[in-house]
Amino acid sequence: MLAADALLPANTTLGVVLALLLALAVTVAAVARLADVRERGYARAIAFAGLRAAVQLAVVSLLIGWVVRAVPALLCFLLVMFAVAVRTAGRRVTDNRTWWWAAAPVAAGVLPVVAALLLTGLVPLKGVALIPVAGILIGGALTATVLAGRRALDELRTRHGEVDAALALGLLPRDARLEIARPAAADALLPGLDQTRTVGLVTLPGAFVGMLLGGASPVQAGVVQLFVLVALMAVQAVAVAVVLELVARGLLHRSRTLGGAEGE
Repeated sequence: MLAADALLPANTTLGVVLALLLALAVTVAAVARLADVRERGYARAIAFAGLRAAVQLAVVSLLIGWVVRAVPALLCFLLVMFAVAVRTAGRRVTDNRTWWWAAAPVAAGVLPVVAALLLTGLVPLKGVALIPVAGILIGGALTATVLAGRRALDELRTRHGEVDAALALGLLPRDARLEIARPAAADALLPGLDQTRTVGLVTLPGAFVGMLLGGASPVQAGVVQLFVLVALMAVQAVAVAVVLELVARGLLHRSRTLGGAEGE
């Protein structure tokens, strides 16, 4: 059985390689002038994200042994994970006070699945089992919320004239926005769908590899990975549906644009 430290040993060589890869990503982003629609470059964001990930993982590695031993500490840790996901997703979608509505899609997607797993006993109320499962699901909900929210609001900005035309024809504001935003928001499901369709053929995802490194049989690893992929699709489908509804109702929006398609 392949040991984890044989795959990626924690030594100086690994540190140097990570630093070089991060520098490569920053350099490519800077040279290619990769930026978002607001002309904010991604080079600095990539550098900051890499350094922040290193610090956060170091802290979590030190705390995780204590967290998994006590249920109160476990619940607090999960709450912190949820809060960070909501803040990150909300600020990626909008820069105004409506960002906190991102809590709705993340919670709506994750809570029912986690509750079902706990109630059925498939996942015990223990940190060593619950933290990785909840982390995967929260991360999936975060990604779906960001992609769906940004795509929906970008589409409303670009096609605000069509929204105004629909309103002039008598459609309610919610219905007019839904007609425009729904196809764009639905595209947020594509990464999860493609990952599920190609699992085992293109990639061997982290849960599968992690189970193998932990000593599980290939069948056990495959079952766990299948569960993760199916659960993620459920979580992301719910998250996208909730985001779309929030955007259509004008609860999650950006600054007012021409035609008032996004603002209040």
